[in-house]
Amino acid sequence: MATPAPETKVTVLDGVTKNKNDGEDAEDNLQPVVADGTSHQIGADPWYQAGFVLTTGVNSAYVLGYSGSLMVPLGWIGGAIGLLIAAGVSMYANALLAKLHLLGGKRHIRYRDLAGHIYGARMYRVTWAMQYVNLFMINIGFVILAGQALKALYLLIRDDGALKLPYCIVISGFVCTLFAVGIPYLSALRVWLLFSTAFSLIYIVAACVLALRDGARAPARDYSIPGDPSSRVFTTIGASASLVFAYNTGMLPEIQATIKPPVVKNMEKALWLQFTAGSVPLYAVIFIGYWAYGNETSSYLLNSVHGPVWVKAVANLAAFLQTVIALHIFASPMYEYLDTRFGSGRGGPFAAHNVVFRVGVRGGYLAVNTLVAAALPFLGDFMSLTGALSTFPLTFVLANHMYLVANGHRLSSLRKAWHWFNVVGFTVLAVAAAIAALRLIAVDSKTYHLFADV
Repeated sequence: MATPAPETKVTVLDGVTKNKNDGEDAEDNLQPVVADGTSHQIGADPWYQAGFVLTTGVNSAYVLGYSGSLMVPLGWIGGAIGLLIAAGVSMYANALLAKLHLLGGKRHIRYRDLAGHIYGARMYRVTWAMQYVNLFMINIGFVILAGQALKALYLLIRDDGALKLPYCIVISGFVCTLFAVGIPYLSALRVWLLFSTAFSLIYIVAACVLALRDGARAPARDYSIPGDPSSRVFTTIGASASLVFAYNTGMLPEIQATIKPPVVKNMEKALWLQFTAGSVPLYAVIFIGYWAYGNETSSYLLNSVHGPVWVKAVANLAAFLQTVIALHIFASPMYEYLDTRFGSGRGGPFAAHNVVFRVGVRGGYLAVNTLVAAALPFLGDFMSLTGALSTFPLTFVLANHMYLVANGHRLSSLRKAWHWFNVVGFTVLAVAAAIAALRLIAVDSKTYHLFADV
């Protein structure tokens, strides 16, 4: 057989096939080689859209609780240093994952696909289970957050106690279902990401301005860490687990799947956006909220601030609407699986049979989320356990170990030791965080009941 001429050879460059003499601009017009098929759109978005997806998750309504859940148990020094360290290690771990997206010359568009390619079928299933349990719990948390924002909005208008939290959660679940039916896949968010950014800025700016005013008028605050020494150990470990939760999605390969080539460089740009400008609102609301109220900061900052009713009402409405969008992002891997596995594969996303399919399947999934959210509105304790058992392993342990397995032959002894240090260290932290979460569940289970109006 004749050897092909040099000009016909093909190389793989950042996930696209490219003829050797095509020129630099040809890369933009070539399709990526994808390891596994999907019914969702991939490889179509600019890097900044993925960056907005990441910052939407970071600056979701969860940020309104970090002053209480992070700073109160850690204090000024521990909280500030912890946030910076968590940002550094999270950026590093996510950058490692981004580099593995093209392993073997193909795009691995799901976390489980990447793990399966590296470890085999068994780890494919284990990774899939960990990721979806993690995202399922996050989705439930978003439904609870939306319900809390809706209840806070109602109490500003009428303080008669008629609209209880479980009712607000059910309304929130219904609105989330409507949005899920109308947005077929992650790339279709587009303009909604701008709305999400605007909503985030509304409730963050409102919370910061009102908290600054309260702090300037209030007497000296108490910034001491509450609790006895033994309980502080567990709350500190739990807060440390929450630190890394604040920065990580647990679905980076799925977000990277939406980006146009060159996918590694573009994902790195998106990550830099998240961890620089995208994190500024996060820091502002955390530090200002804690400064204003000290260790009496509530778990939902808008419940602590004082000011015009209309400002607080708009802020709570913005938090509700942003939560609906953020939930859709974290539910998209489940939607992608359901659409690819059980969808018809015929017609466009808004063909009648595909819309009916989304109503039934996504509606059923969110109905389960809503039921659990309404029954367990104190789910934060369980989310801490889930984070310890899935967020730590997925984001830090697996990221470092997969990079070791994939690139071990090219790494120096020092770099190998560094990655093994991360693997062992984050495994220990995950075990410690799980123990702390179990203790918190045992303590709080004596206080709360099913369908509680908390």
